[in-house]
Amino acid sequence: MDKARNGIPAGELPSSLTWRKSSRSGPNGGNCVELAPLPGGDEIAVRNSRFPEGPALVYTVAEIRALVEGAKDGEFDDLIV
Repeated sequence: MDKARNGIPAGELPSSLTWRKSSRSGPNGGNCVELAPLPGGDEIAVRNSRFPEGPALVYTVAEIRALVEGAKDGEFDDLIV
């Protein structure tokens, strides 16, 4: 696999990836975002569970950390009101 890039079809990423989703996702699997660390450990792929073969976005660990910590701090709560 060449270096992963934003918009890469998730099906082109290594089949060995372990996709994870929040335990808060619905039971039917249709409303969740899934994340998987990419080989090398410095990037994380994100995909929509409704379209698992569709495009994936690729973020650095630092970018995901900023998002998660911001969510924990409530910085995005206004988006789901």
